[in-house]
Amino acid sequence: MKLSEILNNVEIIDTNFKLDKNKDVEKIAFHTDDVEKGSIFVAIKGYVTDGHRFIEKSKELGAEVAIVEYFVDVDIKQIKVENSRITLADMATNFYKNPSKEMNIIGITATNGKTTTAFMIDSILKRDKRKTGIIGTVLTRYDDIKIPSVLTTPESLVLQSYLRDMKDREITDVTMEVSSSAQELFRNKNIDFDIVTFNNLGREHIDQHGSFENYFHYKSRLIRHAKKDAVVILNKDNEKIYSLKDYTKAKVLSFSLENNDADFGISNLDLSTGKGNFTFKINRDIDLGKFVIKKSDFDVKLGSVGYSSVMNSVVAIIVALCLGIEKNVIKKSLLEFKGVERRFELIYDEEFKILDDHFANEKNIDATMETLKEMEYKNLNILYAIRGKRGIEVNREITERLVKWINILKPKTFSATLSKDTVSEKDRVTDEELNVFKSVLEKNNIKYKIYDNLEEAVYNSIDQVKDEDVLLLAGCQGMDKGAKFVKEKLLKENKVKNIGQFTDRIDNRVC
Repeated sequence: MKLSEILNNVEIIDTNFKLDKNKDVEKIAFHTDDVEKGSIFVAIKGYVTDGHRFIEKSKELGAEVAIVEYFVDVDIKQIKVENSRITLADMATNFYKNPSKEMNIIGITATNGKTTTAFMIDSILKRDKRKTGIIGTVLTRYDDIKIPSVLTTPESLVLQSYLRDMKDREITDVTMEVSSSAQELFRNKNIDFDIVTFNNLGREHIDQHGSFENYFHYKSRLIRHAKKDAVVILNKDNEKIYSLKDYTKAKVLSFSLENNDADFGISNLDLSTGKGNFTFKINRDIDLGKFVIKKSDFDVKLGSVGYSSVMNSVVAIIVALCLGIEKNVIKKSLLEFKGVERRFELIYDEEFKILDDHFANEKNIDATMETLKEMEYKNLNILYAIRGKRGIEVNREITERLVKWINILKPKTFSATLSKDTVSEKDRVTDEELNVFKSVLEKNNIKYKIYDNLEEAVYNSIDQVKDEDVLLLAGCQGMDKGAKFVKEKLLKENKVKNIGQFTDRIDNRVC
């Protein structure tokens, strides 16, 4: 591609050479591993390191031009811009010819539940016979491509390359998780979203953004920057989220799980089995221009468990209705959808139940425990993987919230593991984290047992589970391999009737 095409709409402050806009450019790179002969190297100033330090190396690898925020003493052609991240996003859009304009793009933001919502939407779109792509925390997947994720929302250059490949493979609908970090760092700049949602808001990621106000500011960009002919879906039960209705040009739709004064709502919620059954309500006629969503209601049965799944499914249903998908297609898809790995995932459901949940923060804990409170079972058993290298305060807050729910749900057993046999050094539990965990439990007279290794913890926990009990495996990185040990234990004891379905679900995990 010609340099003039790549730099279209890029604001250039200065250069150290005379621009030859007819110059051919083979590749754009922001990491030296990706530099080839004839590349443009974009120097990004990150939180940890400054890409300007690697300009000399990029030249040695074949880069001929560098995009910089300040000139460096390296004999290479340099183009100075105000913000290299913004420039990278603009150049990537030009280089890959803005593929998002040619597909339906659905953007989802939330503190919790982005992943499950995205997978629910993707499953509905697939049942509607659409060619789909999904980009998010777990993976990027389309056609026969499956790429485990490093970032929830990829860097702009990577994102645009995925979207171009999707379009070239005739993908029609793409569902994207959009993180607050992505919005702050312009990773999703220039993406042509057709539907965007803001599902919920908690006080996570505040350290990263400096304050709750900054977190909300970046989180809400997806809504505030939505185009005029887009649809915005807002949670009316959250005052800050719903206030965004006054700061967007898009068509605003609202939902509520608490009352009927929003465009969409629910009634008759039943979580007794863990799987949500409810009536979905369209509270008024909604004119979308191309068609009208008529006032009505219909019953929904979920195949996934948890109160969070109910909240996420409401958003997925609204998105599907906005795309003109039939109600029966939506209902069948949600019944067949069994959840996302480690998001209150029911991994065993025979004489007893085993649930696997990515217990990351207080809001996650509340959503999980609220569901368990509504479920019917004999005894609850909890195995928790302590969060390693996350600090004393994070572990104190999580343990205090666990204490609250232990006192409410009164589990028969409560155990914890350091997962020394499975975690890497970056997730090892420190002595200080272990001590604060113990001290909070002991202060509240909570009985507990701690295992060094995850395998032993899982095996012993299963030994204590009786018929009609529930075992909850909870935790982040330390519990990622928990399901693997569940499989080994249950297969050894010949407890699994539907072996194929059970092993496929665990063996096909991304992490």
